[in-house]
Amino acid sequence: MRRPTFIAAAAVLALSLIAVPVVQARQPGATIVGTAIAANAATGEFDDLIAAVQRAGLVDVLNGNRQFTVFAPTDAAFERLFQALGVSGVGDIPVATLRAVLLHHVAPGQRFSADVLASSRIRMLDKSFTHPAIVGGVPTIDGARIVVPDIDASNGVIHVIDTVLLP
Repeated sequence: MRRPTFIAAAAVLALSLIAVPVVQARQPGATIVGTAIAANAATGEFDDLIAAVQRAGLVDVLNGNRQFTVFAPTDAAFERLFQALGVSGVGDIPVATLRAVLLHHVAPGQRFSADVLASSRIRMLDKSFTHPAIVGGVPTIDGARIVVPDIDASNGVIHVIDTVLLP
């Protein structure tokens, strides 16, 4: 009588282990947002990106336990976007539009530059694809130059780019 109960319990345990996805734990240290804030304090290059992430309500997402790859535009990249749109800053862009643009800069999983450049396309959180390439010896993603690759964070990696990617 005890044997069938044991077998049933073992089967339930085995099925539950199969059904539970393996989630890579966040490593100790600064998250993507914390790393961007620290980099901004050192360089002053990410005021607009940090303001955009806050306004779009993505801080908790980028501080979470999931691993992400973020292609982070500099303030100079945002300035070119603002000029093209005829706006003065992040506050002039509708939140839904801002969120869509930012999600086009984030890919699930941690991808260092070798992984990025080995890919022909990368699915972003907005469900669209970007296309990495090497153009004239310079690594790019959808035409944006990757100016600083491989900034490690506890929950992913950041690559600094010189252009805001548009979905």
